[in-house]
Amino acid sequence: MTKTAALLLAGGLALSACASDEDGGSNSGSGGGGEGDLKVGVAYDTGGRGDKSFNDSAIAGVEAAVQALGGDVDEDIEELSPNPDGSDREQLLTQLADAGYNPVIAVGFAYGDIIADIAEENPDTQFAIVDTEVEEFGVDNLTGLVFAEEEGSFLAGVAAASKSVTGHIGFVGGQQSPLIEKFQAGYAAGAQAVKPDVIVDVTYLSPAGDPSGFGDPEGGKVAAQGMYQAGADIVFHAAGGSGEGVFEAAVEAGQRAIGVDSDQYLSASPDQQAVIMTSMLKRVDNAVETYITDVTEGNVEGGSDIRNDLSTEGVGLSDSGGYIDDIQDVLDDFRQQIIDGDIEVPTTP
Repeated sequence: MTKTAALLLAGGLALSACASDEDGGSNSGSGGGGEGDLKVGVAYDTGGRGDKSFNDSAIAGVEAAVQALGGDVDEDIEELSPNPDGSDREQLLTQLADAGYNPVIAVGFAYGDIIADIAEENPDTQFAIVDTEVEEFGVDNLTGLVFAEEEGSFLAGVAAASKSVTGHIGFVGGQQSPLIEKFQAGYAAGAQAVKPDVIVDVTYLSPAGDPSGFGDPEGGKVAAQGMYQAGADIVFHAAGGSGEGVFEAAVEAGQRAIGVDSDQYLSASPDQQAVIMTSMLKRVDNAVETYITDVTEGNVEGGSDIRNDLSTEGVGLSDSGGYIDDIQDVLDDFRQQIIDGDIEVPTTP
């Protein structure tokens, strides 16, 4: 089973059927059956593997868990990506469950409208969804992996305002949605905590209901170019694969950018590393790895949400490149104030 084939829907259907035949059907609801039987299904968000951000962080956690549990990342993981408009998301989850993958990880809030129904139809499979609270669904085999994006973004705003020369910064969001607005709200609040009169430009690449903004590098570049030309000297993106365009614009403008989800400095080209000041870390990798391990050990309480925030190091800032070393004391002070409850970070703009 190849990763390339798994990313193709048609290939995924065939391969999943093979996996089901080879495994003798679905695994037990305790998650993956006995030792050596762990089979993890991954349904990606828009853009799939290779976005150097959200999806890549998720699969890194899956692979780490499978390796730690003695599995084979080439044989024991099935990866599927939605079509461009996301209309086949329900089909992806169903085919993974039907093929015996257990647990099944849905990467992204766009699966939130359908995953409860799919989980109820497959009670012997454990499901997890990143970025959606599930407690209100009341489904025993469904877990929400959620994050305090606003807290990490607050620190990104503190860093941006502290390092900005012009007092003018920007934010590029992938899709207009409550989730991405949490990034925007935290970022603006953090910047204003340092410089109350800071200017924060905001652009969303696609409207609510349209996930294309997470896979539009050219759109990300155009949006960031406009901000740099208007006087912004640092732009933070929460736009998945479109962030590549933001970095390109920063390189061309000779300005700074802030990455998201994973430490994007580590996967960037040398010219981009020169402009990526920091990344707002959203440790999807750690959350997914822990979840899979807990499933295999029978330690998952279904129907609940697992929250990842500053206090659990589920969000934070990267320091690769050393660009924010000189303001670590400031960042640490704000981080502790948030953890202690002295600062309540907004979740809406």
